[in-house]
Amino acid sequence: MTDSALVITVSTRAAAGVYADRSGPIIVEELARLGFEVGEPLVVPDGDAVGDALRTAVATGHAVVVTTGGTGLNPHDHTPEQTRRVLEREIPPLAAAVARYGVDHGVPTAVLSRGLAGVAGTTLIINLPGSTGGARDGMAVLAPVLRHAVSQVRGGDHQP
Repeated sequence: MTDSALVITVSTRAAAGVYADRSGPIIVEELARLGFEVGEPLVVPDGDAVGDALRTAVATGHAVVVTTGGTGLNPHDHTPEQTRRVLEREIPPLAAAVARYGVDHGVPTAVLSRGLAGVAGTTLIINLPGSTGGARDGMAVLAPVLRHAVSQVRGGDHQP
C-alpha cells in the first residue's frame, strides 16, 4: 500500500484566484518522486481554514502533510499557530533544519520562518515557507528522512 501525502498551500490571494500557487506543485512533484500518493495541492486562505484542513488530513489518515505558506512575520501569517493546535508532538530539530538549510544556501531570511514540524495521530506535518525556493529547500531537507520518519510515526523499528 502506498502512503498518501497532502500538500496544503496557505495563501489568501491564491485561494481567491489572484495568482497561481507556485510552491505547492513543487512539493507535490517531490513527494511523488519519493513514492507518496499525492494529488494537487489544496489551496486555503490564511487563518482557521488551515487548522480545518490539517484536522481533516489527519482524520483522513494521510502519512504526510506538508504546508507551504503562512510561516513568516506578516500579521496575517498564522500557519504555525494553526498547526500547533493540531500537533500532539513537535519535532523542533526538523523545523530548524529547514531554516538552517536555507541560510546555509544563501538565504539569510530563512531564519525568519516560524514553521513547525510534528506529529498528529499517525500523520507527520511539516510547515514550509511559501516561496518556491523555500519549498525546494524544505524538500531537500525532508527527502532523505521522510520515509524513515513515516515508518517511525507508524510504529516501525529504528534503522541500524
